[in-house]
Amino acid sequence: MSTRDFLVELGTEELPPKALKKLSVAFAAELKDWLDTEDITYGNVEIFAAPRRLAVRISNLAEKGDGGVVEKFGPYSNIAFDANGKPTKAAEGFAKSNGISMDQVSKITDSKGERLYYRVEGHGTITSTTLIAAVDHSLGKLPVPKRMRWGSSRVEFVRPVHWILMLFGNQDIYEANNAQTEQQKEMLGRILGLQPGKTTRGHRFHAPGEIVIEHPSEYQDKLRAAYVMASFSERGTLIKEQVTAEGKKLGGEAVISDDLLDEVTALNEWPVALAGSFDEDFLRVPPEALVSSMKEHQKYFHVMKDGKLLPNFITIANIESKDPQQVISGNEKVIRPRLSDAAFFWDTDRKNPLASRFPKLENVVWVNGLGSTADKTRRISVLASKIAEHIGADVALVQRAAHLCKNDLVSNMVTEFTDLQGLAGKYYAEHDGEPADVAAAMVEQYMPAFAGDALPATQTGTLIALADRLDSLVGLFGTGQLPTGSKDPFALRRASLGVLRLLVEKQINIDLGDLIDWALANEWATELRADTKATLTEYMLDRFSAWYQDENIPTGVFQSVRALGVTNALDINRRVQAVFTFGKLEAAQALAAANKRVSNILAKNGGENVEAKVNAELLQQAEEKALAEQVAAKKAVVEPLLANGDYSAALTELAGLREVVDAFFDNVMVIADDEAVKNNRLALLKQLSGLFMAIADISVL
Repeated sequence: MSTRDFLVELGTEELPPKALKKLSVAFAAELKDWLDTEDITYGNVEIFAAPRRLAVRISNLAEKGDGGVVEKFGPYSNIAFDANGKPTKAAEGFAKSNGISMDQVSKITDSKGERLYYRVEGHGTITSTTLIAAVDHSLGKLPVPKRMRWGSSRVEFVRPVHWILMLFGNQDIYEANNAQTEQQKEMLGRILGLQPGKTTRGHRFHAPGEIVIEHPSEYQDKLRAAYVMASFSERGTLIKEQVTAEGKKLGGEAVISDDLLDEVTALNEWPVALAGSFDEDFLRVPPEALVSSMKEHQKYFHVMKDGKLLPNFITIANIESKDPQQVISGNEKVIRPRLSDAAFFWDTDRKNPLASRFPKLENVVWVNGLGSTADKTRRISVLASKIAEHIGADVALVQRAAHLCKNDLVSNMVTEFTDLQGLAGKYYAEHDGEPADVAAAMVEQYMPAFAGDALPATQTGTLIALADRLDSLVGLFGTGQLPTGSKDPFALRRASLGVLRLLVEKQINIDLGDLIDWALANEWATELRADTKATLTEYMLDRFSAWYQDENIPTGVFQSVRALGVTNALDINRRVQAVFTFGKLEAAQALAAANKRVSNILAKNGGENVEAKVNAELLQQAEEKALAEQVAAKKAVVEPLLANGDYSAALTELAGLREVVDAFFDNVMVIADDEAVKNNRLALLKQLSGLFMAIADISVL
């Protein structure tokens, strides 16, 4: 089948830099979905994205869709024809239903004999006729939260669109459809109110004029000649190389975060790295404040040497200047007042102790209906202290950390640089002479901030982090503000996973139910729902399940533990890890199947009413005697292990029951005619089941 290369470029005003990469990927994905739906084959798909353009190039795009093949099977010949060979009503009905005559009907033979058959070749979509619709549809599906209008048109997009380039082979889309007159072009359609053509534009300053693209293969080279690097990934790689090189020239190492690199890549069509400097006096300010100012406000990369910030920055200019020093000087002038602000906030905030800011929290609403941030801080203090008492931690340190933990939110530094919450508190606490653990807790309360993030290093920080998250979960669940679908405005999924990680990885042996009860017992500005505990517990167990799936632990492993109704996170994890290890043993599947059989037998014969007391005198067969003996022996070994929470060793021990269990079921009829013998055997199975159920319900594996 004939193919052509396809290119579409949307020329716009500057697109939102933080959304550019996502928009470009989505644009290509939507186009591919459209082509797949139309059964139009294609080769490599390339994505291009720059500040003023979104583009997709598709190689070897078929000129026509496959259309598919449809096969119709009719009645067998003994039904389709009478004794004289004439078509019956069944045959005529088959032909009529397919809109054909009997002359067009074929025959095919299968295992049952000869039958009527009709093969329909699909016509397929003419690709050129559908491309405008494909692009228009794809643009309409892009993840754009807010669209805008411009001029007098009612057309909407994320930014005003000024041109559209669209080539199918060496023809623009109208030429490809032989649309010559304006009427024919209008019938074929527009995209965002514009007629696609063969022209694009270069760099806004270096090459602002129109550029004619004769074939998709010319796209990158012609734009590069016009000072535009169309490939997002190519620009990103170049920026990284340039910034790294500039950092080395300064005698340090440039710090390149992925998020800043992507944003800077989205801001520049023709990146040129330039290094500047600032007054060393600013280095007295906490480095995080300086970095935040450079990164968030100016999009600069900072430079480190031996773990210390250098008084330099690296910026990316979107122009190849004839006088780079002038560009550098301009950036140095811009950054100076920013850093001066940070220094002013630092000096001003330290004039008053961190503790003195607490009263201001009374005027900061935490969540409507749940009181102020001061109220939340008091609840954190009570809950964290309760947990500290339970595990033998330093209650005084915890209470002090809780009292200070949110105070930096009303500081000048955090008001200006919101990403410094916690860090600012740590520096101010250290300046005030607070204990090291208290100062550390100012930062650690927000850990873990994301999946895989580090946990607090101090016990004080751990308990503040735990109490803070539990308070948020209980308060928001208690007022019905639960996550729904993809919406989780209060990041409760992350908070719940944080609680579970803290409990498990910090070895905090407290039941979730108790923790929720303690949080509920606090003073709340509004009455919380009666089902808060049940709903939140269930939700957190669901998060536990998701956690284990991410760890590639089969769902059945967690469900085997969840079936017991255990709600102690640390205990759950020990059981899950034990069952996961047990599942790799050779005996695991056989014992899981046996336990399922035991569960079914017990369920049909009284279940919970079966008394787990075996009468040795009623044991008749060698196999049941052997099983009873082994169950008793294993019980003596396993019970101390269970008391110490060593579930892995207990399951390894129980794996040794496989042979006697198999022999029992192969040779012993549980439901005996003698009622006493039957009940005794049920009691034996109840004992066997009880050994495993003390750890997990392995029958669900």
